[in-house]
Amino acid sequence: MRLLLCLLLLPGLAAAEIYRWVDANGQVHFGQRPVAPGAEQVEVRPQVIERDEATRERQERTARFHEARRAEQAQASTVSAERQALRAQECGELRSRLAQIPEGRRYFHSEANGERTYYSDEQLDAARRQLRDRVSERCS
Repeated sequence: MRLLLCLLLLPGLAAAEIYRWVDANGQVHFGQRPVAPGAEQVEVRPQVIERDEATRERQERTARFHEARRAEQAQASTVSAERQALRAQECGELRSRLAQIPEGRRYFHSEANGERTYYSDEQLDAARRQLRDRVSERCS
């Protein structure tokens, strides 16, 4: 972060003009504009800082930690999106099943021998209630 800030400021420092002058009391001043006659322009060179081995290792560990954290967050985001998609699909299926059981119709299931066994009104009400409960539980 600091390195980025320094890199952003370097062109501005290189382009800036710095002037040095001495006032009547003998005090030295610096500024971006020459204030007193006889002010001389000063060349300012950025200081190069060498980092020791421990500092470089610490920076590399920090960079690896942040990269691992970003990867974890990306993976968590992907997993969350997949879960939301599965839940939306499940909600669609539950609502579709609920819509297939309208009031006042007769429903049956076929036995192994081909006979139809019709559901009672209580069984249909229980099925509707169960589907509504699952929709409210999973789709809210």
